[in-house]
Amino acid sequence: MKRMKNDPDLLEEYDFTGGVRGKYAKRYAEGTNVVVIDPDVAEYFPDHESVNEALRGLTEIIKRQKRAERGHEGRS
Repeated sequence: MKRMKNDPDLLEEYDFTGGVRGKYAKRYAEGTNVVVIDPDVAEYFPDHESVNEALRGLTEIIKRQKRAERGHEGRS
């Protein structure tokens, strides 16, 4: 694998002739929320839908717990 002379990080076989510079720059600048999950956790979540479903379930538990705590505050 030969490296490009003007950029040692690129290999010669990379072909960007049809590429558009900055195509996604605006969307990226608007913000991203990429979260990297450790491999031992990721094996249980095959895709982003399963991660979102699990987190929504967790948020429901948290909401119920907070409501229960508020209910106990007035009872001392």
